[in-house]
Amino acid sequence: MSSENSNQDNFIRFALEAKVLSFGEFKTKAGRLSPYFFNAGGFNDGKRLSSLGRYYAQALSNSQIQFDMLYGPAYKGITLVASTAIALADQGRNVPYAYNRKEAKDHGEGGSLVGAPVQGKVVIVDDVISAGTSVRESVDLIRSAGAEPVAVLIALDRMEKSGTATEIGKQSAVQAVEQEFGLPVIAIANLADLMSFLAASSNAELANYLPAVKAYRDQYGV
Repeated sequence: MSSENSNQDNFIRFALEAKVLSFGEFKTKAGRLSPYFFNAGGFNDGKRLSSLGRYYAQALSNSQIQFDMLYGPAYKGITLVASTAIALADQGRNVPYAYNRKEAKDHGEGGSLVGAPVQGKVVIVDDVISAGTSVRESVDLIRSAGAEPVAVLIALDRMEKSGTATEIGKQSAVQAVEQEFGLPVIAIANLADLMSFLAASSNAELANYLPAVKAYRDQYGV
């Protein structure tokens, strides 16, 4: 097994143990009934956040993308970008990071960007891409600062066509971002990895969810 595959499998196992990833029947914002649910807000203590940062850092290293710094869109991206920067430093690579305020400040250091000066090649760190709005705002901020966004790093790619339960789009939110901005999207794991994990699982309860996940992917997947 390659280190890349083990990073994906280990991350899925970690997300399940943290109850960030769960199976059952969940209604998505788009009104679809999904057989699984992923909520990165559940990585909510020091140990989990530390582990999560290591998974992000490993996925970024595996991608071999050339970059100078990291950027996290508020609010979820702030803890994610900080933990990824710490994990990279632990691996011997010290990179600067920045994030944005939701509202620009007109006193103190001012502006909407906080942290290191945004310059060079920048990787955007977020949890998932649902509508692409956060990426669009991030790209604008990074380019306005005179820097170059080079990739988006996320935890999970649902590999799911956009739209609703009845109106299904032609591409996923990730594909739309890649097409609109010409940026690669690096995910720690994706839906295909999740299905492989379930197929190989010795846990009967987990393996039993595979048909529902497969049916969902057949209907909405890219």
